[in-house]
Amino acid sequence: MIHNTAIIDDSAKIADDVHVGPYCVIEADVEIQSGTIIEPHVVIKGPTLIGKDNHIFQFASIGEQPQDLKYAGEYTRLEIGDRNTIREYVTMHRGTEQGGGITRIGSDNLFMAYTHVAHDCLIGNHIILANNATLAGHVTVGDHAILGGFTSVHQFTRIGAHCFTGFATALDRDVLPYFIVAGNRARAIGINKEGLRRRDFSKETIRALQEVFKILVKAKGSHQEAVEKAKVLAKDSVEVQQVLDFLEQSQRGWTR
Repeated sequence: MIHNTAIIDDSAKIADDVHVGPYCVIEADVEIQSGTIIEPHVVIKGPTLIGKDNHIFQFASIGEQPQDLKYAGEYTRLEIGDRNTIREYVTMHRGTEQGGGITRIGSDNLFMAYTHVAHDCLIGNHIILANNATLAGHVTVGDHAILGGFTSVHQFTRIGAHCFTGFATALDRDVLPYFIVAGNRARAIGINKEGLRRRDFSKETIRALQEVFKILVKAKGSHQEAVEKAKVLAKDSVEVQQVLDFLEQSQRGWTR
């Protein structure tokens, strides 16, 4: 299962059924679990853990040291879950000591060609990063988010679950769960109604989220007045409460 041209450190832990293609380089302190496929010319550096049934395509760079001038060789990690698809020229970097020491990626995600996950990012599950989407350091992405091609995300930005970003969106503030944002700089333009329908959210939930969008983004009056109105909807909607909880925790401000 391992091509004879692959260069693998003796200390790397690789399950017996892992496929490693020609000219791959796998360095020390790397663990790759069963069912994973590594196509030709992939470079994996440690400390890195790669879970089960992942598929990493040619020329990806996984587990490289962070692009952070503060990094001085400290022990930091990259952890990747199960069943992720990582396409050509994707780059994923380890964490920094200042950021908690770990970059963590969940399961069932699709990283299209040329996407980048920087140091200390925390990526959930069932997420899609379309071609050339780029995450700076310390970015958090919630489950089922979809980032359109060439989306650029500023460091420390939080992207809520079930969000959608348009082509070439530039984000420097948080994106509330279930919202659609687009533009440079990004603006909130609605909720991800089609995505929610495809995931079998009820009509009542979708209507409640549309209403909270109007209250928070379009309504006149102060921000606090809008939040108080939204709290009324939250009494009957877990999803609306999730939006408000996310909003309360925002430190960068949020995309309006």
